[in-house]
Amino acid sequence: MTGAKRKKKNVLWSKMHTPHWEDFKQWCRKRLPILEWAPHYNLKENLLPDTVSGIMLAVQQVTQGLAFAILSSVHPVFGLYGSLFPAIIYAMFGMGHHVATGTFALTSLISANAVERLVPLSVQNLTTQSNTSVLGLSDFEMQRIGVAAAVSFLGGVIQVAMFVLQLGSATFLLTEPVISAMTTGAATHVVTSQVKYLLGMKIPYISGPLTFFYIYAYVFENIKSVRLEALLLSLLSITVLVLVKELNEQFKRKIKVVLPVDLVLIIASSFACYCTSMEKTYGLEVVGHIPKGIPPPRAPPMHVLSAVITEAFGVALVGYVASLALAQGSAKKFKYSVDDNQELLAHGLSNVIPSFFFCIPSAAAMGRTAVLYSTRAKTQVACLISCIFVLLVIYAIGPLLYWLPMCVLASIIVVGLKGMLIQFRDLKKYWNVDKIDWGIWVSTYVFTICFAANVGLLFGVVCTIAIVIARFPRAKTLSIKNIKEMEFKVKTEVDGETLKQVKIVSINNPLVFLNVKKFHTDLINIIQKENASNLLLDDISKCEQNTLLSPLSNGNCSEEASQPCQNEKCSLILDCSGLTFFDYSGVSMLVEVYMDCKNQSVDVSLAHCTASLIKAMKYHGNLDSEKPIFFESVSAAISNIHSNKNLSKLSDHSEV
Repeated sequence: MTGAKRKKKNVLWSKMHTPHWEDFKQWCRKRLPILEWAPHYNLKENLLPDTVSGIMLAVQQVTQGLAFAILSSVHPVFGLYGSLFPAIIYAMFGMGHHVATGTFALTSLISANAVERLVPLSVQNLTTQSNTSVLGLSDFEMQRIGVAAAVSFLGGVIQVAMFVLQLGSATFLLTEPVISAMTTGAATHVVTSQVKYLLGMKIPYISGPLTFFYIYAYVFENIKSVRLEALLLSLLSITVLVLVKELNEQFKRKIKVVLPVDLVLIIASSFACYCTSMEKTYGLEVVGHIPKGIPPPRAPPMHVLSAVITEAFGVALVGYVASLALAQGSAKKFKYSVDDNQELLAHGLSNVIPSFFFCIPSAAAMGRTAVLYSTRAKTQVACLISCIFVLLVIYAIGPLLYWLPMCVLASIIVVGLKGMLIQFRDLKKYWNVDKIDWGIWVSTYVFTICFAANVGLLFGVVCTIAIVIARFPRAKTLSIKNIKEMEFKVKTEVDGETLKQVKIVSINNPLVFLNVKKFHTDLINIIQKENASNLLLDDISKCEQNTLLSPLSNGNCSEEASQPCQNEKCSLILDCSGLTFFDYSGVSMLVEVYMDCKNQSVDVSLAHCTASLIKAMKYHGNLDSEKPIFFESVSAAISNIHSNKNLSKLSDHSEV
């Protein structure tokens, strides 16, 4: 008997630990999303828009690659490599359909700190001027890209380690106000870094705290050294870019292909500079020599890893946060899901592998995502097509960019940051919804421009956690007695037939960034079960029960009062008497729940709402103004549903 049991146990153990081919395939599809969507790619419907998007994206990748490489204090050609290899890696491992990974302003600024610290300009005079075997570049240039590649490598390793530890779920700590303030502050830093090119000035490299103020102080002290030609060309370029982009946005529904104004401006300015010899005549700074081809891979210098740990952590956190925000926004817009941990793996590999090909740190950028939106890209094929055109630039067109004026390139970068800079408009929204979030936005922005993006991000997260901890002790939950009293009123005041069509969900916790995802997931699951069910419950008491939704619990609702309504529209009542406080994320989620339910033909009513919650929701979202949404009590909400039902029946009867 004992031997038989042991044999049976061994068989079960072997079954549990024997890998199956199906499990391996499923794991591959999960970790390589390209295996999931590529076999189902629709050539007829998607290839043309993806090709057009790929061409437009390639223009953006090339211009940003050149500019952000200079921002990283390395040779411009390395920016072209940084626009190629990370995009290919992310297309295979990433889940964002409208996310294009490449060079990124924020990560370039961070890596520039390490480059300028370890290989300053003063070293250029001490090193030999002989060219290396890599593209004919000097030893000084190769030392600089070695440091930048080391930052990319170590930053990617940190991201992959975060994936292994499943830290992607910790992104709930990164609230919308914090991300918005950090990216806006970082965009302000990038604009500041381009001032010397826009004005044609020679500004020494300045780093450390309060760099933002020191740069502008230097500009005003040396205002007489501004080159009028560079300033006029910058103003003309910015004006043309803004006007044409606004016209493209205005008439995007009427025109099939938007005008590639960036490409036109690059060609026109380069040709004008070549014909008029602006470089010699007016002293305009140009991009310079761009060597052809891609050098063989080489490992980043491992001996400098210990010296770039600070910058690597900055690249890992800031790059991932900015990229994840774009991926989640894209997923929300086009109705698909994004795995936070998978994005960590995708961006980690997009930094580790390209670092062997002389690439600077990479991440997704809002400008490239905006291009994919405006050109109606469908899938990641658009990014892969853009890589073909970037390769064409690397092997053929690159040397022709020699005469591209730096002031024009800086103008393209500044206009491309418009999406980040206009986030200043969010201040009015945060003030009207939650003044504490407004304060977090302002303080995070101030810390970002005074110190750095990673410091601002850390401050925003710590500040948000501290405020939530301070507010949570004031939270009150509904007692069982109050719930029973509410049920009694519902039973006595309204007939049971109406209750069959109503689902009551009582929120008994504050609704803040910590629990909004859980709240949304549980609530939508309840509604989906409601619509999917085909069997009517016989027990009328089950139709009258409440569901206590506790977003901070272990994931299960205490009850599931579900009753299908196949012929009539279902109604959902959210009892907000236990919602003692909320933040901007909580209001956003309530509005999103309202819109999702409306799309699923579910009427939503909110009971026991505070005046501040009503004001915040009305300001934040386009709520249905024709029907009342907010009620003083659950009984009033059900009575309203009952009266609407009677009116509907009366209308149907009169039509007959």
